[in-house]
Amino acid sequence: MAEEVASPLLALLQDPQRAPLIKQGAEAKVYRVELYTISSSITLPDAVSTKQEDYAYPILLKHRFFKKYRHPMLSASITATRTVSEARSLVRCARSGVHVPRLELVDETRGIIGMEWIHGVSVRRLLGGIPEESDCEDITLLSTTPALTEERAQEVMDKIGVQLAEMHCADVIHGDLTTSNMMLRDLDTSIVLIDFGLASVSTFWEDKAVDLYVLERAFISTHPESHTLFLRILDTYAARTTQITKRKGHEQGAWPHIRSKLEEVRLRGRKRSMVG
Repeated sequence: MAEEVASPLLALLQDPQRAPLIKQGAEAKVYRVELYTISSSITLPDAVSTKQEDYAYPILLKHRFFKKYRHPMLSASITATRTVSEARSLVRCARSGVHVPRLELVDETRGIIGMEWIHGVSVRRLLGGIPEESDCEDITLLSTTPALTEERAQEVMDKIGVQLAEMHCADVIHGDLTTSNMMLRDLDTSIVLIDFGLASVSTFWEDKAVDLYVLERAFISTHPESHTLFLRILDTYAARTTQITKRKGHEQGAWPHIRSKLEEVRLRGRKRSMVG
C-alpha cells in the first residue's frame, strides 16, 4: 500500500482539482488531466534567443481501480493484463492507420493508461441517440458540430465503415462497438474509435462478425430509426475490407466469409430472443 500512496499518478488522480472525474464504469474511472510543458529558450549562433511559451494540453487518464471482492494477487494480474492488452490494441491499430487516440503513458502495475483527449462529439450524440445514465456533457466538450443532414449522416457512416474495416484487417476486435465509442473529431471531422478496454487480437471471421453484430444491436436499441445508417456502414465496410484483403493476397477478399458468419450470429441472436 505504501507504494501506491507514493505513486505520483495515483496522487494526481486523488486530486479532483487537477484530475476531475469525467466518467465511471464497472471496471474503470476516466479523468481529464492537463499536461504542462516547461518553457525553454534557444540561443542561435547569431546570439538571437527564442523562447517557447508554457502551454498545457489535456489527456485522458483511465484507471482500472482495485476490486475488493478479488484476491489482491488475482486483481493485480487481471488489471495488468487488461491494461497492457488495451495499450497493445491501440498501438496495433495506430500502426495500421486506424484512427485511435494517441497513447501517452502506461502504468500496468497500477492499471493506469493515458491517451490523447479527443476534442469532438460522440456519434451517439451526433445521431441524437438515447443518452446513457453515465453520459457526461464534458466528455465531448459540447462540440459545435452542426445538425446532421442526410447527406452528412451518410458521409459519417462511410467514415465509420472504413475505420472498422481497417481495424478488423489489422485483426483487432474491439469488443464493445457502440456509437458511444466513436468520436467525430472537431479538427478534421475524422472518425476516431475509442475505449479498447475489451479489445483483443483475432484472425477468426466469427469474432469480426460478432463485433459487427454488437454494433448492429447498438443501432437498434440506441437509434431505432437509423437501421439504414448501419446498412450504409456495412456496405462501406464490405468494400474497404475486400479492397484491403485482396491486396494482401485473398482472391475473394474477407467479406464473403465475414458476411456468412454475421448471418450465423444473427440467427443465434434471434433464437436467443425467442427463447428469452
